[in-house]
Amino acid sequence: MKAMKVSERMRGYRTRKQAAGLRLVQLWVPDTRSKRFAAECRRQSRLLKGDPAEAEMLEFIARAGAWDDHAPR
Repeated sequence: MKAMKVSERMRGYRTRKQAAGLRLVQLWVPDTRSKRFAAECRRQSRLLKGDPAEAEMLEFIARAGAWDDHAPR
């Protein structure tokens, strides 16, 4: 059995996914490993320090994180 080239395997993979009703979407996202990203996070965090909206949002996140999956809805 002859080994398939990467491009042939990818073509087959994409064809199967399309046949399953899926569509390829590519996204560019921030590189969370970059020094620039880390610096921007620090900058934005400093801007929020002491802001009442920050405290409110952190409380919301804590409540959401404590969600009980078995609680009645």
